[in-house]
Amino acid sequence: MAVFFAVTFLALACPLLAFDMGQSTRCVTIPNQMKVCKDIGYSEMRLPNFLGHSNLEGEVVPRSEDWRPLLQTGCHPQAQAFLCSLIAPVCLDTFIQPCRSLCLTVRQSCAPVLACQGHPWPEALDCDRFPAEEDMCLSPHAKFSHFAKGLPKPACQHCPSVEEAPAMKTVLDAFCHHHFAVTAKLHRLRISTGEPEFVIEGRVEFIRQGPLLPYDTRHLLQQWLLINRACASGLVRPGRSQLYVLTGSVQPDGKLALTRVFPWHRKDTNIALATRKWKHHRC
Repeated sequence: MAVFFAVTFLALACPLLAFDMGQSTRCVTIPNQMKVCKDIGYSEMRLPNFLGHSNLEGEVVPRSEDWRPLLQTGCHPQAQAFLCSLIAPVCLDTFIQPCRSLCLTVRQSCAPVLACQGHPWPEALDCDRFPAEEDMCLSPHAKFSHFAKGLPKPACQHCPSVEEAPAMKTVLDAFCHHHFAVTAKLHRLRISTGEPEFVIEGRVEFIRQGPLLPYDTRHLLQQWLLINRACASGLVRPGRSQLYVLTGSVQPDGKLALTRVFPWHRKDTNIALATRKWKHHRC
């Protein structure tokens, strides 16, 4: 089981603690090491927070880091605001919780990412626990109400087949039968603790562009690695970079799925020949 989700769900498996709005609270500066809630528009937070954590160094900061891998997927542009309103509530004269509508909006986009790892949306983040829109609460921002409609999103999927030293015809057939084909160098960072980090090194080069957008494709593939972390772990060894030819399709629901993966080693002349022949190839 992934370290991140094991820790997170141990922390959030129980329902929200009964938070007494009349209890004594204190305001503290959000520490620099609390990266998850950096640049959220305010510098002081209340303790205890809405998850019942009162120890800044022992609970709040380390448990906030549990959410970093989810936020890195970009599952929703207001996911950080939602989570930080609970982890690091703003220090004002009144308590400001997230509105139920904000929770529902974030859950719709981010719950599938958790489900991809085999976990449901945590009970502690049950949207029915939060106040309705007419109460004083943090509501969804209007500019995010139509979050990236029309752009492909990475699918949670079974891992694509990885084919070593393919024949030229195999590669050309993959180009023909899928919507897009790109080359990308994947790198796995060495992390001493926690989940491994996967990044796309350098540019993503198109062989067949299909429905992908040049300015969005690198970010889209990066999100795919973060969501399909188990697949990414099987592709790249720690501390190593590997160039791949990635082919796939955009499904009817707008989700991008990788279908066939070809590691491109220097000795793989068939892949080089296929990419050169593709410009004049008839499927």
